[in-house]
Amino acid sequence: MVGDVLTLAKAYSEAGADELVFYEISASVEKRLLDVNLVENIARHIDIPFCVAGGIKSVADAARVLERGADKISINSPSIARPELIKELHDEFGKQCVVVGIDSFFDETTCEYLVYQLTGDPNASSRNGYDNEQLSKIRQLCDTSLIASGGAGSMQDFVDVFQQSQVDGALAASVFSQKRDKHR
Repeated sequence: MVGDVLTLAKAYSEAGADELVFYEISASVEKRLLDVNLVENIARHIDIPFCVAGGIKSVADAARVLERGADKISINSPSIARPELIKELHDEFGKQCVVVGIDSFFDETTCEYLVYQLTGDPNASSRNGYDNEQLSKIRQLCDTSLIASGGAGSMQDFVDVFQQSQVDGALAASVFSQKRDKHR
């Protein structure tokens, strides 16, 4: 963890972030729903859209998270295990409320992009920039919102991802948290 979750959430909200995305990535690995009490506590202290992920495996799980103050839910591993979950969530809550996260990497052995699940690794970001080549290929295939995640290490990485990949948004955390820590 980069810092206290509630403190960081408040700081990002107060600094003018467009949206807060909270991924409790260990929840899926541990086969449990994320901490909905934490979701509720964060939601009470921010005034920006709030997207939440972590162990959401059903419409009922999503409803619990949304009832606690999240504006959107994001799924990854459960959508790989059960792709029909995407439509179930869409039908129940609407397209604007459902995000599908895809963890992927380039496998140099097979020369293919592969999707993986249940990583549970909070240190997955390389901080060497976004994978703009992969994002550009996805953009050609995808007409829905495409948000880059994982890799931001500098402000230039944001410029590059928008110019080179035509994404609709870019997530980052550690690049901002590290900058805050240096100024303390």
